[in-house]
Amino acid sequence: MADRRPAAGRARERAPPRPPADLPPPFADYLAHLQVERRASPHTLANYRRDLEALVAWAAEAGVDAAAPAEADVRAFVASEHRRGLSPRSLQRRLSAVRGFYRWRLRHGHLAANPAAGVRAPKAPRKLPQVLDPDEARTLVEVPTDAPLGLRDRAMLELFYSSGLRLSELCALRWRDLHLDEGLVDVAGKGGRERIVPVGSYARRALREWRAESRGEDDAPVFPGRGGRPISPRAVQLRMRQLAQRQGLFKRVHPHLLRHSFASHVLESSGDLRGVQELLGHADIATTQIYTHLDFGHLSKVYDAAHPRARRRKG
Repeated sequence: MADRRPAAGRARERAPPRPPADLPPPFADYLAHLQVERRASPHTLANYRRDLEALVAWAAEAGVDAAAPAEADVRAFVASEHRRGLSPRSLQRRLSAVRGFYRWRLRHGHLAANPAAGVRAPKAPRKLPQVLDPDEARTLVEVPTDAPLGLRDRAMLELFYSSGLRLSELCALRWRDLHLDEGLVDVAGKGGRERIVPVGSYARRALREWRAESRGEDDAPVFPGRGGRPISPRAVQLRMRQLAQRQGLFKRVHPHLLRHSFASHVLESSGDLRGVQELLGHADIATTQIYTHLDFGHLSKVYDAAHPRARRRKG
């Protein structure tokens, strides 16, 4: 039965133990490994630190060795976090961080088995990502180029939609990564995984015009921010929101929306799930499969056009 007590009362009763100021060496060493060897993003590192701090704090209160617990201890930790009100999605991420830490310890000979390997978090309802239809995407990316920063904005939006880049990938691009004559871009993705992605003709034209105006050298960021450093992800998010409103789009427009739209439109036209996985840089095809459930409107049109009993006769 669900706990129907007021949320504030539950929070007071089940407040989490205070996390330590600094993580013990095994955990700090693992974060250093993620940063240096796996080239994890600052966002990922911050999330993993919070997850591991929660584990260490719980273990200290429960009298458990956080660096080498039993499987029952890991289950008790997950159950405790669930009772504290963490959502299934947050629990999945927390367990993923814990599982990765013990996998690293196992690989270095500090454990005989991964105590988190057989532990599962509650299933989270999977939300379908929102996408723009092709007309909306065209409206968004075709910003006027005679406005201040118009050439930059046009190049940025065209590249997002053309190549399905992540926000961090676009911000990190240097001109040397773009091969406009061949229509390709070298992308350094999550976990240091590199991939080569096509760049469409509209994006190539916009990028050439932007480079001519900005006089970008090979080592310079494609989209510079203050002081010539790469533009910040936050600046891109705010700019996209402004541009969407100016273009008359009142959906919640953000960089990942163009990535979702790119994936959905390519998959709808090609049906090649494995190809879309490679373009997006997904390590697991299960992550890409969510796009197979998006275009219900297109499926309805196919059904209406193909099935002899799909539509009522007129007249």
